[in-house]
Amino acid sequence: MRAKTALLALPLAFFVTAGWCAACFGQSDLGFAPSGEQMTVAENHSGRVFLAYVSPDSVVLPDSQPDIAASDAAENSAPADPAPAPEGPAKKSSSHVGIGVKISTLGVGIETAVPLAGKLNVRAGFNMFRYSRGITNNGINYDGNLRFQSGQASLDWFPFGGFHVSPGVLFYNGNSVTATAAVPGGQNFSLGGTTYESDPNAPVAGTGTLDFVKVAPSIMVGVGNLIPRNGRHYSFLFEVGGAYQGSARVALNFTGNVCDTTGTICRPIASDSTVQANIQAQQLKIKNDINPYRFFPIVSFGVGFNF
Repeated sequence: MRAKTALLALPLAFFVTAGWCAACFGQSDLGFAPSGEQMTVAENHSGRVFLAYVSPDSVVLPDSQPDIAASDAAENSAPADPAPAPEGPAKKSSSHVGIGVKISTLGVGIETAVPLAGKLNVRAGFNMFRYSRGITNNGINYDGNLRFQSGQASLDWFPFGGFHVSPGVLFYNGNSVTATAAVPGGQNFSLGGTTYESDPNAPVAGTGTLDFVKVAPSIMVGVGNLIPRNGRHYSFLFEVGGAYQGSARVALNFTGNVCDTTGTICRPIASDSTVQANIQAQQLKIKNDINPYRFFPIVSFGVGFNF
């Protein structure tokens, strides 16, 4: 009987002992529970002990543990990838418009430029100059007016620094000379190598013009940039080059009467073929004198401002 009672008590003692050990393990933070799982121990009112499996989300942590919900909220509110700090100094932005004033053999001018690419600008400007002077040539008194008036455009290429090569065009070449001519009556003068006397009763008078083609290609080289890439707002400009304007166009027109050197034989200029031929010869002489300026030299100095 005692042996049978001992056999029945042995399993009961085993379960009681196992339950007690599980409670100890539960109080020691379940250090031997498998990874990701925890065990909890409960005892009902009848004194029986049982084990229960719970998921990690159902475990209530002690007050000393950090607040996981608050930590998750802080992590969600923080930026995922902060922008990297810029490396090196920020690049200076280029200006968009440059304006310059200059003095050149084309006159006093104003010009403007805009950037086209890293080493290219597009530039355009206008030049003007006026000059009047009276001269006497071959006995003919001329009241001359020099008028320089031109529109200019170019493509500026900067291979290095401020040095530039600028092919371009005078899209309007209004450079010209106009003159009025007069020969007092009884005064000798020369046309085409022939000497005449102005008729006192119908003195010689006339007009003359000299101009060039209205469109002329140009090429310039120089230093200075209306839009410096280093961020400066002021610049100094210097250029040399020229525009090919071709041969001059010369026109002379005379009215009145011419006489021989004795003043006895006089005839109208308009009806005398010999006088007309001499006028043509005079035009050709003037044209040949101006011929070296087919390639008009341009030298320019200026200052610029950009914004």
